[in-house]
Amino acid sequence: MDGRITSMNKDKLFQMPIMVKAMEIQELVSALRVFYEEAEVDENSPLEMQLDMIHENSLIIPAKIAGAEGGDIYDIRMENAAIIRKAAREISVTLGYLDLGRLEENEYTDLIRLEIENFKVLFREWLKTFDPWNYVLDDWGLFNPPGIDYEDEDE
Repeated sequence: MDGRITSMNKDKLFQMPIMVKAMEIQELVSALRVFYEEAEVDENSPLEMQLDMIHENSLIIPAKIAGAEGGDIYDIRMENAAIIRKAAREISVTLGYLDLGRLEENEYTDLIRLEIENFKVLFREWLKTFDPWNYVLDDWGLFNPPGIDYEDEDE
């Protein structure tokens, strides 16, 4: 991509399997919120805060996929990938806490966990598409391609 999300490549972006899966996760999280809203969860309860955290992380994932695709520079893509991984892991962990406070049995948490596992497979395949030689030197040393040291300024 050329660094911008245009209307032409926006369609392509939203057809990518990883983006499709991210949007499915977002829809499941929205359904989970509706389930608990119908159960009349107290707005200031820890359960509500956990639902908010899951929801926020489900919004981060597709946004960072778009950022990685729009940036198309290795260090930017890797930075976005790390944020995506963190958000997906936080969803899984927070679902565990949510399960402890269940008001009644529901299948949403199990479905979301399953879709996170499916997302992980797509994520690993997506990472393979990153071109490590299309990079700008990361002077923090965190997201440089393998074998490139932040001190190698002439690379």
